[in-house]
Amino acid sequence: MIFKICVSFIILITIIYYLKRKRKILSFLIGSITGVSALFLLNKFGEYINYIPPLNLFNIIASAILGIPYVVTLFVINLI
Repeated sequence: MIFKICVSFIILITIIYYLKRKRKILSFLIGSITGVSALFLLNKFGEYINYIPPLNLFNIIASAILGIPYVVTLFVINLI
């Protein structure tokens, strides 16, 4: 339940952020690249902080659409 609320909040913030940007597509592409990169880096080096997120289709697509805030939410929810 907490995860769904957090992801819904991130989706709302991300949509508002991208709609206010002048270069919407470029901003979305950069956000997607950084989000997927953060997910892969967390998967690669997550053993040092005791969390390795699974690289499944849902996590890859969600991190591509929502960016780094989604990856941070995955990590924070794991801490709770």
